[in-house]
Amino acid sequence: MKLRKGDLVRVIAGKDIGKEGTISRVMPADNKVIVDGVNLAKRHTKARKAGDKPDIVEKAMPLDASNVMLVHKGKTTRIGFRLEKDGRKIRIARTTGDEV
Repeated sequence: MKLRKGDLVRVIAGKDIGKEGTISRVMPADNKVIVDGVNLAKRHTKARKAGDKPDIVEKAMPLDASNVMLVHKGKTTRIGFRLEKDGRKIRIARTTGDEV
């Protein structure tokens, strides 16, 4: 998976199309990412102890990684890899060739 935690991404498909946020969690086994403030679902919580109140919490749900695209210098771009001479593998933006 080419996306990493902390990347700024824009949603390119689904109900939240056009929204931007940072990735808070990556699930490569499922090919999914969780983006802060995007794809929110309301979850009802019970009062567990006496004195607690039940609550409705908004929780960010996973998105498929193919539905988000990295934002680099204000524009969306695909991600590629390049091998450096010292053997390091770095991520690059396909549109500009810059290191991400």
